[in-house]
Amino acid sequence: MALEDEVLSRQMPHDLDAEQAVLGSMLFDAECIKDVMDKLLPEDFYLKQNRDIFTVAYNMFSFSKPIDPLTLAEEMRKSGVYDEQTTRSYLAQLVDFTFSSANVMDYVKILRDKSLLRGLSRAAGEIDTMVQEGLGEASAILEAAEQKVYAIRRGRSAQELVPISQLIVPFLDRLGELSEGKSGLPGLPSGFSAVDQKIHGLNKSDLVLLAARPGVGKSSFALNMALNVAKQSGKTVAIFSLEMSREQLLVRLMSSEGLVDLGRLMTGRLSPSDWGKITQAGRVLRETDIRIDDNPMLTAADMNAKCRRLENLGLVIVDYLQLMTSSGGKGYAGENRQQAVSDISRMLKIMAKELDVPVLCLSQLSRANEKREDKRPMLSDLRDSGAIEQDADIVMFLYREDYYKDDTDKKNIAECIVAKNRHGETGKVPLRWSPEYTTFSTVEMRYDEDDY
Repeated sequence: MALEDEVLSRQMPHDLDAEQAVLGSMLFDAECIKDVMDKLLPEDFYLKQNRDIFTVAYNMFSFSKPIDPLTLAEEMRKSGVYDEQTTRSYLAQLVDFTFSSANVMDYVKILRDKSLLRGLSRAAGEIDTMVQEGLGEASAILEAAEQKVYAIRRGRSAQELVPISQLIVPFLDRLGELSEGKSGLPGLPSGFSAVDQKIHGLNKSDLVLLAARPGVGKSSFALNMALNVAKQSGKTVAIFSLEMSREQLLVRLMSSEGLVDLGRLMTGRLSPSDWGKITQAGRVLRETDIRIDDNPMLTAADMNAKCRRLENLGLVIVDYLQLMTSSGGKGYAGENRQQAVSDISRMLKIMAKELDVPVLCLSQLSRANEKREDKRPMLSDLRDSGAIEQDADIVMFLYREDYYKDDTDKKNIAECIVAKNRHGETGKVPLRWSPEYTTFSTVEMRYDEDDY
């Protein structure tokens, strides 16, 4: 084989005709530009000249500038990618090359497919290099390989710097969706309106920490949120339960949704009306997409890998942090255990960013609050590591006065204390606790701050 033929045979997958057809359609028919911009990024173009043209056009579109051969040429000149000898004639050639923009989305699909294949080829080469050079243990290489492939599936490279101009269009689109929406929340509604007013819903890439002493109801609160999100958004909710079995979780979900006494549900001593409620609750739960994994030995890497395979993921719940093992699967004690918890919380934050979904992680509190007269939790009460507070975007505590005082007049009244909030204000939200159904609900009345 001749050297030139060998070089050509090694070229990455691409289709120059499709690239020219897309650019020509944009210059020929301004109406199709918005559709193209919604589907393509500059790196989807293989030829540098085509990539430079689309990059400039993308920036122009971000700032609502009109795009035609003359304005595009002028912007390319300002950007330093204009060649006096070839650019103008090439832009004219693109327009002449295009007779219709009717099939532009077919050309776009070709470009996306070729770009995906190039990404896979690069990832395969990088993975092969790691294997051949022995860069790490097999489990670490497998995790890195999964991350590279997942990044391609998500349509982004894990190592590329993104120009801010490429962020403007998605931001404006999102802003438009919010202004037209009824909830006014940037994140998924948790089902607790008063809580959502403070945290603005469950936002993508956020690590939300929910902490309480054992028995206060943090697992129930998390399950209430899971059910609310699954029903209202239609998205998949993944629950990793390291403490309770999936059967126990199902019983709680059925009790909460059907408003059937948990004790009667666990013993099977149900009335005819209970059976009717359970049947209806079963219908509702069947229409949701809640996935449960009750393997107590799962690591953050295991959870990440499982979640990557879910197409419509909306929320991840981990119950609870201190029961998780490190990536090596070992248990820790003392200072080493604190380091392990720090590492796990950091990995959960990375998982939230990579999956681009909120991760709700439950956590135990130390006994420090029980030594104080006011037993409401504080950030310093987070058990095992201060790194948990640093990694979390939102920290919420659950507190019930009747947990400590039998004679309180606030029986079955709980507080959701937002102690840290990167999106807004902190403060307390009153909730009603129904222990027989393991359900929290919003309290309509407002309590004076002095009452807390």
